[in-house]
Amino acid sequence: MLLFFALLAAFGLAGCGATTTPAAAPPPAAQVPQVAEISVQQLKTSLDAGNPIFLLDVRTPAEFAGDGHIPGSVLIPVEELASRMAEVPSDQPIACVCRSGNRSLTACNMLAANGFDVELYSMAGGMRAWIAAGFPYE
Repeated sequence: MLLFFALLAAFGLAGCGATTTPAAAPPPAAQVPQVAEISVQQLKTSLDAGNPIFLLDVRTPAEFAGDGHIPGSVLIPVEELASRMAEVPSDQPIACVCRSGNRSLTACNMLAANGFDVELYSMAGGMRAWIAAGFPYE
């Protein structure tokens, strides 16, 4: 019996108020920037006001040339974005544009996951909505 209490004491389990050391809190998760949706009207207003915003068109080259694109936009197809991240500035807001809004959201999420800590916007409705609104395109 004495051996039993000696073992309990050795492992810090003796006494009715045995305590354990609380585990250290895990480090905070890295803050991932939020991706927001921007309407074509909001984007047009921002561009007209001269606000700095990088226009990233993530469609295919055929869509970019054949369907038109927003003046000043830079083409990096979403399929190539992972290998071309260095071409995207990390010091200004970025608006991603595609045909209808799906690929642009994917591109924004890719940028956020790769450490782009800037405002990231996915243009709602894509180029279809931009053209339907009567905004200029090339």
